Amino acid sequence: MKKIAVLTSGGDAPGMNTAIRAVVRRGIFKGLDVYGVQNGYKGLIAGDFIPMDFKSVGDILHRGGTILQSTRCDEFRTEEGQKKAIEQLKNAGISGLIVVGGDGSFQGANKLNAQGVAAIGIPGTIDNDISGTDYTIGFDTAVNTALDAIDKIRDTASSHERTYVIEVMGRNAGDIALWAGMCAGAESIIIPEAIDDIEDVIDRVQRGAKRGKKHSIIVVAEGVGKGDEIGKVIEERTGFETKVTILGHFQRGGSPSAYDRMMSTQMGAKAVDLLVDGIAGVMVGLRNGQLVHTPFEEALQYKRTLDMTTYDLARSLSI
Repeated sequence: MKKIAVLTSGGDAPGMNTAIRAVVRRGIFKGLDVYGVQNGYKGLIAGDFIPMDFKSVGDILHRGGTILQSTRCDEFRTEEGQKKAIEQLKNAGISGLIVVGGDGSFQGANKLNAQGVAAIGIPGTIDNDISGTDYTIGFDTAVNTALDAIDKIRDTASSHERTYVIEVMGRNAGDIALWAGMCAGAESIIIPEAIDDIEDVIDRVQRGAKRGKKHSIIVVAEGVGKGDEIGKVIEERTGFETKVTILGHFQRGGSPSAYDRMMSTQMGAKAVDLLVDGIAGVMVGLRNGQLVHTPFEEALQYKRTLDMTTYDLARSLSI
């Protein structure tokens, strides 16, 4: 193997640039020519490859987003689109591909690997919802971004004696809501894995008010439903002024945390090492504090489950 390429796909996540930097520099260290693919799988089909060197990844470690850009590509879902991508790689003499993204990105990488392109995946999504790894790049930064926002909203909630419903991202996973809500001391945390009965949420708000609490914070994962609707029900049933804040894509941006930088650096370097060692068709991950690699089929087959002990702890502390 002489030439490898790296691309980012799906939603951006803080730490993707750090992973790109690690892939490029580790690849050069291992004697490889490294190329960046612009615009994900769309760029792969178009052969939009750029040679990467030390200078091209300078001063990107701290930047959010992805310098290689990311876009959806329906054409790549087709067999014809995949053949075009493989032909572009062959023409460029690139025999190894590292894909930074989520489960949808890994489905594409798995298809390429099955057709002879040595592919490795690096989990990059703030949702932390990929099986085969305890952690995905961007999650820690997103949680801290959400937590900072909730802390600031709590100041306002306390000043005006209001109830606040805060909707956070996470797709169909409740990790961001659980971690941010737990660390912010939210009165209720509503996640897809354990949807609280609205009656229980209302009861917690009313019990808190009877004890003299001046405000309540309810954190809702976007996979549960619309925060606006939940806030409306709470206000109607309790009579307390209820405001709703939807953090949205605010959580996907920003400079990656130290932990995200460390994990993306280690995963990026590990992906290169695996290709050099002749291992492909796998996703790099973190399990029990150790870097591991899991076959794409296994990572895509199983749904990652949330540790409900943390959820139960949060409920017991917010009585």
